[in-house]
Amino acid sequence: MTTPNKSSEMTRRSFGLGAIGTTASAAVLTGTMTGAGQGATAAEAAVTPTPNKGRLNQSLCKWCYDRNLSLDDLCVIAKELGMVGIDLLTPKDFETVKKHGLVCTMVSSHPLTDGLCDPKYWDKSLAVLNETIEATSAAGFRNVITFSGNARGIDRKTGMKNCAEALKKIVPVAEKKNVILNMELLNSRVDHGDYMCDLSAWGVELCKEVGSDHFKLLFDIYHMQIMEGDIIRTIQRDHKYFGHYHTGGNPGRHEIDDTQELYYPAVAKAIADTGYDGYFAHEFIPVQDVKVGLAEAVKRCTV
Repeated sequence: MTTPNKSSEMTRRSFGLGAIGTTASAAVLTGTMTGAGQGATAAEAAVTPTPNKGRLNQSLCKWCYDRNLSLDDLCVIAKELGMVGIDLLTPKDFETVKKHGLVCTMVSSHPLTDGLCDPKYWDKSLAVLNETIEATSAAGFRNVITFSGNARGIDRKTGMKNCAEALKKIVPVAEKKNVILNMELLNSRVDHGDYMCDLSAWGVELCKEVGSDHFKLLFDIYHMQIMEGDIIRTIQRDHKYFGHYHTGGNPGRHEIDDTQELYYPAVAKAIADTGYDGYFAHEFIPVQDVKVGLAEAVKRCTV
C-alpha cells in the first residue's frame, strides 16, 4: 500500500469505536444483557438472542467492537448470538476465546502495508508468519491472515511474482501445520491507497500461481464492493479461492442494514450455496448499540 492515510490505517484493526457500545458494555458487565429482561435498556430489549442455526459459521472482528468492550465481553455477545468465534486476534488471546468455547477464526500477523509484494519486507513478514502459523496450529485453529502490502512503485506483474515467490517459502510450513494462509483483498480507493491486492482477479491469479489449498484469499465484501461490485457472480465463479469472508456496509462501513447498497441475505445465501465451510466474520463499525447491530447482522446472514 504508498503509505496509506494515517486515519484509515488507525481505523482498521487497531482503533476502536469512539463513544459507541457503552450501553452494551455496561450491560454485559452487570449481567443485564439478556434481551428484554428486567432492567434492560430499550436497545437491549430490542434484541432477543437467537442462536445462529444457519449454514454459515458467523464470527465478529474484534477491532470493530472493542473500544468499550473487553474480549471477554465480546465472547459473551458472540456466544449469545450463536457465533462460533472472534476474528483477528493474536496468540495471547487464544486462552480467552477457548475459555468461552469459541475459536479464533482468523489470526493476525504482519503489518498490512509492509507485505509480500516488496522483497525488502520478506524477512520480517515471513518470520512473523512462521511464528503465527506455529501458534495457530498448536491451538488447533485454522486461519492466518497475510497481506500483499503497498506497491510503492512496484508494477502489478512484478508484485505478483514477488508475492508468489515469498508465499512458496512459507506455504509449505502452513501445509505441514494444517493452517491456511489468507491474503486479504482490500480497496485502494477509499481506505488503503496503493495496496497491491485490491482486485479479486489479481488475487485469484496469485492463488493459481502458488497452487496450494493452504493459500487462499480473504474476500472482504465491503472492500470488493468498492473496487469492482458484482459480488455474487464473483463468489459463484471463484469461491474455491476464497478461504474467508468479511462483511461491512457500503458506503460508510457501518451496519449491513437498509442504509447501504448491498442486500446481505442474498450475498450470504450465495456463499452458503457454494458449500462453503469456513468462517464468515462481521467487520463493520456500528453507529448503534454494538449488540443490536451484531444481532441484526447475524439474523440477516442466517440462511
